[in-house]
Amino acid sequence: MTSTTNNPDFSTLLTSKDASALLKSLAELKMSEVNMLHSITYEYLTEKSKINIYLGHSNLVNIAPRYLPLTISDINNSNEKVATDSLITLFNILFAKQHVELVRGESEPEYFPAINGQLARIEFAHGFFASALHEISHWCIAGKDRRQLSDFGYWYTSDGRTATQQNAFERVEIKPQAIECLLTLACKRSFRISQDNLFADFDTDDSTFSEDVYQQVTYYLKAPRTLPRDAKTLLRALLII
Repeated sequence: MTSTTNNPDFSTLLTSKDASALLKSLAELKMSEVNMLHSITYEYLTEKSKINIYLGHSNLVNIAPRYLPLTISDINNSNEKVATDSLITLFNILFAKQHVELVRGESEPEYFPAINGQLARIEFAHGFFASALHEISHWCIAGKDRRQLSDFGYWYTSDGRTATQQNAFERVEIKPQAIECLLTLACKRSFRISQDNLFADFDTDDSTFSEDVYQQVTYYLKAPRTLPRDAKTLLRALLII
């Protein structure tokens, strides 16, 4: 893995060899976290039959792609709508028991906690695949308490932030964007950092944000046990299909 300060090459982070090693590590972590005889079963209703996805099974790495409702080609489809539909389907299957759904938003992204028996909603911006992965990453990081809060309790100031606001923004974005990077690469797509401040009125050249995210990704690859639980689940699924 190589990196140039402030301009790291994220495309080098998840080669086929790295992906195989990460999948193996995640499978081993799952085996150590739950009883080996226990499996988490999610049901996916097709026109023909129900397909069970045993995401907690100790033999997960040996499950053939034909037993899954999706393939990586669906998620990496050149048609943005097809790819996004596939990601929505996969997420909503994997996390159905957490009473949350991933949905297209009409405008800006927003998270709505579960209220009055309704599912929590992760709404991503304008149907964009990249926005979906970004919002999923924030959900993975948020944890139980912040998932009870609108937008996970984050403050947000739109484009045009001051230097102080931008520094605060970047500090809280390092881990979510590192997870987003891994999810994006697992989808066989290119990852791009988002500093989300195109109209800044100060010099942003000294920002170490890209390098910070790069280093966080390399840390997750070296120590996948430190990834949030739900990030592990989604990563494993994406690396398998």
